[in-house]
Amino acid sequence: MNVPRISEQKRLERLTYPSSKVRAVLDTDTYNEIDDQFAVVYALKSPEKIKLEAFYAAPFFNALSTGPKDGMEKSYRELEKIKSTLPEMAEVPIYRGSESYLPSAETAVESEAARDLVERAMASPDNDPLYVIAIGAITNIASAILLEPQIIGKIVVVWLGGHALHWPHTKEFNLQQDLHASRIVLDSGVPLVLVPCAGVASHMITTLSEIRDYVMDCGDIGNYLYETYKRCATDHFGYSRVIWDMAAIAYLINPDWLPNSLVHSPVLSEHFRWSFDPSRHWIRCVRQVNRDPIFQDFFRKLR
Repeated sequence: MNVPRISEQKRLERLTYPSSKVRAVLDTDTYNEIDDQFAVVYALKSPEKIKLEAFYAAPFFNALSTGPKDGMEKSYRELEKIKSTLPEMAEVPIYRGSESYLPSAETAVESEAARDLVERAMASPDNDPLYVIAIGAITNIASAILLEPQIIGKIVVVWLGGHALHWPHTKEFNLQQDLHASRIVLDSGVPLVLVPCAGVASHMITTLSEIRDYVMDCGDIGNYLYETYKRCATDHFGYSRVIWDMAAIAYLINPDWLPNSLVHSPVLSEHFRWSFDPSRHWIRCVRQVNRDPIFQDFFRKLR
């Protein structure tokens, strides 16, 4: 992969928690699960820390789609649905993302999202990087890096992907969908904050009772989130659900809620296992999520 090198000093500066509000784009497979919807609303309800400039629909392929193109299109439509309900989203553009995963480690997938990311990143001042919050397959971001490698000096990626570095495997949905894209983001040297799923974001658990008490009555958007959660299971007796994606948003609101440390970027094998090489560049990796203050902040903002 032919990408420009950025100095470790610059990378470490980028990986320092931002002292002021950040400009950001949010890349999301919104229809895939119910957690993306909560993350989208949480980001929009946090203007004191995050200025959202665009949304990108990410591809996904599971029982809810016929393929990555269909998953991306359904995610695009779900973003439009949220936009029709939430006034804070009225002026934020939505772009369609990749219709397929990367065919190789050297081949980008053209999309509105990838091109918009390149344009926004390249227009960013050197002292004001664009934060790319990614809560789905990382295809759109990897494609943008392949289309214009110079953006790695202009962005910071906050990605909810993979499992904890001590986990026996990292066959996590976001990471596993597009091996080439995941490796590009881990190998390119782009400043990266990794929020693992199992073992870390898996603490972001809530129940229908909690959503009924603190979300349902918060206007149209509260009712939308409540109904979205209610539909995720036929029987909610003793049932809980992980709202994974909110963790990536919470990092940019208060890093004390997500204890983290600098680690050497892990190596991702074709069998989806982590290995480690101390000669590789640094990334920041979240090792714990304190769920209570995150949900408390979210519930207060909805009200």
